[in-house]
Amino acid sequence: MNVPATREDLMIVNMGPHHPSMHGVLRLIVTLDGEDVIDCEPILGYLHRGMEKIAENRTIIQYLPYVTRWDYLATMFTEAITVNAPEQLGNIQVPKRASYIRVIMLELSRIASHLLWLGPFMADIGAQTPFFYIFRERELVYDLFEAATGMRMMHNYFRIGGVAADLPYGWIDKCLDFCDYFLTGVSEYQKLITRNPIFLERVEGVGIIGVEEAINWGLSGPMLRASGIQWDLRKVDRYECYDEFDWEVQWQKEGDSLSRYLVRIGEMVESIKIIQQALEGIPGGPYENLEIRCFDRVRNPELNDFDYRFISKKPSPTFELSKQELYVRVEAPKGELGVFLIGDQNVFPWRWKIRPPGFINLQILPQLVKRMKLADIMTILGSIDIIMGEIGILKRGLWDDMGACTYFTPVLGITIGVLAIVWLEREISAGIQQRIGPEYAGPLGILQALADGTKLLFKENLLPSRGDTRLFSIGPSIAVISILLSYLIIPFGSNLVLSDLNIGVFLWIAISSIAPIGLLMSGYGSNNKYSFLGGLRAAAQSISYEIPLTLCVLSISLRAIR
Repeated sequence: MNVPATREDLMIVNMGPHHPSMHGVLRLIVTLDGEDVIDCEPILGYLHRGMEKIAENRTIIQYLPYVTRWDYLATMFTEAITVNAPEQLGNIQVPKRASYIRVIMLELSRIASHLLWLGPFMADIGAQTPFFYIFRERELVYDLFEAATGMRMMHNYFRIGGVAADLPYGWIDKCLDFCDYFLTGVSEYQKLITRNPIFLERVEGVGIIGVEEAINWGLSGPMLRASGIQWDLRKVDRYECYDEFDWEVQWQKEGDSLSRYLVRIGEMVESIKIIQQALEGIPGGPYENLEIRCFDRVRNPELNDFDYRFISKKPSPTFELSKQELYVRVEAPKGELGVFLIGDQNVFPWRWKIRPPGFINLQILPQLVKRMKLADIMTILGSIDIIMGEIGILKRGLWDDMGACTYFTPVLGITIGVLAIVWLEREISAGIQQRIGPEYAGPLGILQALADGTKLLFKENLLPSRGDTRLFSIGPSIAVISILLSYLIIPFGSNLVLSDLNIGVFLWIAISSIAPIGLLMSGYGSNNKYSFLGGLRAAAQSISYEIPLTLCVLSISLRAIR
């Protein structure tokens, strides 16, 4: 009888990357001891688009269509933070009617975001019915968005100094009808979900976050308020006209997944109260500060005259961002969404740094899932409410924040990289051959590479008697000189700053590829089959890993100059 063996070692499970229709393309490397979670490592970067660097090369008006891709389920908030930053930088006044319209759109977007959190969250823990129910109300919200903005998801509705268009005729009455209908829908969700014993068993006491823990991790939004902290930027900063409405901050004190669910359900009800008050008290007047179109605008009178008279094209207004810096934030559905902006008296931002709430809230996931069961991972992850579109925008390249560099920086980087590679190669060789070498010399073993080079300079020349002496002597010179020439052909400008990265890399490849030819010439000139085979081996070794390794170091060093 065969008895199955019991494994006692840990198991590493790869969860993801998940499909974008779930929580985004997130990958989790989970270490398990049976069903118990020992460790969890989130892997990001599968939805990276470099949004911060794009913002620094666009005007605010040009950049507005991009921002709706951060959090594509709460697009109004990304538009709001994008226009609020230059408005505060330039002290631009927003008309009262425009501010009311903004509040209405923001709260409708909050409801749509929470609805599309609720459905997949319930599906994660095994309840499929609410996933279909939430689309009824969500479609009604998108109908309102489509009637006001022309788009259902990517609206491009906010503008510096107001909004793009006024509310159409009959829109306010239609929105009031939706508010009355939605309150009955929320009551249906609470009857169906909140007291369900299976639901409570899956979420109650799972993923508990204490008060001090939430503050230390920098959590915000429902993640923070579910831990007993009444912090809402709509009350704290009093942006737009939120202080004119009567509403309460939703919070719980238990800090588990159930508390985060209750906070979001309560926020949807409070959003309806804010919308109803804004619709009933919305004032008349303009929906955009038209005077701002004439301020801080880069003009070209001749071009504008030509456009107006012959092309009939009205150019988009551009705004010069004054030379100062500020941090702006709004209370998004997932937490504090902020932008750090530095102006430089230019139409492009000198620095545009985004603080997405999902990125900060996701950091606590490994701590929450430790010592929990495997099935609890999806419950805790779903309760955090992440969107990978806003998380991936922070994955920047090494060179994004590095300035110009002098000529000697790449040379120094390449030299250190080559020495480190040689030392590592000798370290591995010493371990394999079990001989005294850098393995026992410690960090000073790097001196072995310098000692080998010095020894070669004083070594006696051994020339083959029957070989081609001239060809045998020229070969090593070609191999060495080609490497030295690669440092001289990098196309630098007059101020020792790299002028073209692509040309520099291709020229380096072209010059360094001559080195294997020199090795082959030496082997051929020896007139000895073993020496020739040695030359082939050395050329193959150079092509296979020495040139690629050096090229990696070179590319990083040169890329830092751009």
